[in-house]
Amino acid sequence: MLSTYLKAKLHMGSVTQAELWYDGSCAIDADLLKLSGMQEFEQIDIYNITNGERLTTYVIVAEPGSGIISMNGAAARKFQVGDRIIIASYGQFSEQEVAEHKPKLVYLNQDNSVERSANTIAVQLAE
Repeated sequence: MLSTYLKAKLHMGSVTQAELWYDGSCAIDADLLKLSGMQEFEQIDIYNITNGERLTTYVIVAEPGSGIISMNGAAARKFQVGDRIIIASYGQFSEQEVAEHKPKLVYLNQDNSVERSANTIAVQLAE
């Protein structure tokens, strides 16, 4: 049996563009894609921390080193420039594969530069 697990995440990125009439869905800086392991046309979920919107779409490639995260087409109606977001991709893994699986987690600054990367999330403690 296969189960779905987090494969990669770009955490706390900022929307740099919202292009209603652009062909494509979510353009992401090619360097960020490479670091996260996400690929062109891969399905992604995007969570808007600013307004609570969520959507499923796909990746298109933006210029390397540009810091671009552009919400294109219909997605531009749900996300505004400056909104803070999480972009996640998921994969199907067998029990044997998941035992070895480590997601690629990339934490971003407000300008979409990389703050740090990891492959684990600390256990959440009770307050």
